[in-house]
Formats: sequence, C-alpha cells, structure tokens
Amino acid sequence: MSLVELKRFGTKVEADLAGHQLDQEDIHYVILDDGMNNVFGGAGLIAVRLMVLDEDYDRAAAVLAALE
Repeated sequence: MSLVELKRFGTKVEADLAGHQLDQEDIHYVILDDGMNNVFGGAGLIAVRLMVLDEDYDRAAAVLAALE
C-alpha cells in the first residue's frame, strides 16, 4: 500500500475541490505541497499534488475524468 500521484493542480483550492469529489466516493486522499504553493502566493510555481492509495488510483482517476 503506497501513495501515488493522481493529479497536479495550480492551487490548493482546485485540489480541495477534486478531493471533495473523491470524498463522495469514499476514496481517501492526501494533498501535498500546498504549503509550498502558498509561499509563492499561489501563482502555480509549485504544483499541489493530489495523492491516493495505489489500489484506489483507477477508481479515483475515473471520478476526476467524469468531472472534465
């Protein structure tokens, strides 16, 4: 069981919105690098990473793909 990157976002807000969709499907996630993104004023210089467990990756990717 390990974390894998599901998607990168320019801001924490975008990552949070995607994470809320994963919550609706009972998929656990972690947001990484959100603090580094804020250091630069949220200008997207450092991507915010949305991480999921490797066994949840396919299901999580399908949830986000349905939103696009």
